[in-house]
Amino acid sequence: MTKVKHAYRCEICENETLQWAGQCSTCQSWNSFVEITQVSQALSKKASSKSAYRRGYASSTTQSSVIELNSILIERPQYLSTGFEEFNRVLGSGIVDGAIVLLGGDPGIGKSTLLLQMLSTFQLPIKSLYVTGEESLQQIAIRAQRLGLGKNTQLKILTETHLESIFLKISEEKLKILIIDSIQTIYTDTITSAPGSIAQLKECTAHLTRYAKTTGTTIFLTGHVNKEGALAGPRILEHMVDTVLYFEGSSDQKLRLIRAVKNRFGPVNELGVFSMTEKGLREVTNPSAILLSRPLKIASGSVVTASWEGNRPLLVELQALADTTPLPHPKRVAIGLDPHRLSMLLAVLHRHGGIKAYDQDIFINVVGGIRLSETSGSDLPILLAILSSLYNRPLPQDLIAFGEIGLSGEIRPVTGGQERLHLAAKHGFKRAIIPQANTPKQMISGISVVPVSSVAQVLEQI
Repeated sequence: MTKVKHAYRCEICENETLQWAGQCSTCQSWNSFVEITQVSQALSKKASSKSAYRRGYASSTTQSSVIELNSILIERPQYLSTGFEEFNRVLGSGIVDGAIVLLGGDPGIGKSTLLLQMLSTFQLPIKSLYVTGEESLQQIAIRAQRLGLGKNTQLKILTETHLESIFLKISEEKLKILIIDSIQTIYTDTITSAPGSIAQLKECTAHLTRYAKTTGTTIFLTGHVNKEGALAGPRILEHMVDTVLYFEGSSDQKLRLIRAVKNRFGPVNELGVFSMTEKGLREVTNPSAILLSRPLKIASGSVVTASWEGNRPLLVELQALADTTPLPHPKRVAIGLDPHRLSMLLAVLHRHGGIKAYDQDIFINVVGGIRLSETSGSDLPILLAILSSLYNRPLPQDLIAFGEIGLSGEIRPVTGGQERLHLAAKHGFKRAIIPQANTPKQMISGISVVPVSSVAQVLEQI
């Protein structure tokens, strides 16, 4: 007669103990233990394993062999366009067969809208399925009608949260694209914990990954981001998926940014720019024009920089505010940038420029609600914006700056200097303060370059 054993498992780190405890000794989290039955769990795993082979998503039984690297035949992946050039950019060049894509972001930022629009843009008879565990069929139909997506008859919807039931529905169809919205709502019988727990997320993603690799189906998983910036659990899934995309911005702004933080089929840190409208997301082909909507009269503390995002430059506006404070510890706030780098730049300005800001509250903001992934290229414009606010002297409206500042006060070069200058000249900028090592060999038409090599030269030029 089989003996049933009861144990307790931590939902955060999956540490198992025989007795319940208020705090986990491994991850130090509180009230994270849930009771599990080891025998019933093993039986459900065995039953699920048998049904897995019947449904065709289990791994192949063919034994693998050791082969030489040079003997492997390399096949170029076939990319399928999503219908959005900005979305293709962050994915690499499009959708790859058998890929697992994790799309994360705040609730209501546009993850479901983007995926629903993507499925409706396919012109070829591509078999796809949109599985939702958060909305009803009526809600999705209303959203599709609002977005004007009712013309596509190939779009199929399924409301289901049980993983085994989902595989049963798609076992007889050869899907090209499968969307799971969201991964927090999916659960499997092989795990006794609640949907959304760490164990459920890892187990469901493992089954979905096996299905994608054996059938060649591309799977998109959506996940919510919590207040700490983690994907509410799915951040631990980043090593299991092929591509990780993050929605940046806030739901109260029209501008939406998608950044690739991991991609096995393309470069990382690529940025796709979208605008949220009444008809859904619309891609922005020229994001610099939107981010540079400056007033006619420029106030002090404002400067434009050319940041390198992925494989292209992006013109953004940086604003600084310096205000006298009676407090002994002044504030250092940087929105969209690394706050530690702001403290370093103020120390360099004091040491090599002789300008003191110990009695000033310093605030730095990147206009547009975006976060710059390249922190080094924005050092020089941040310094210029701080000086402009300290002395209440506006900088020229046609001035652009970029460059990295070292601890010894030197101005270091950055990558893509030529491309940044060409983009600045295209948008009407006439002057540029850049590192001396980035001085172009041939002068660019329409823009005069001021090369600098130290903080002292920067102070002389302005």
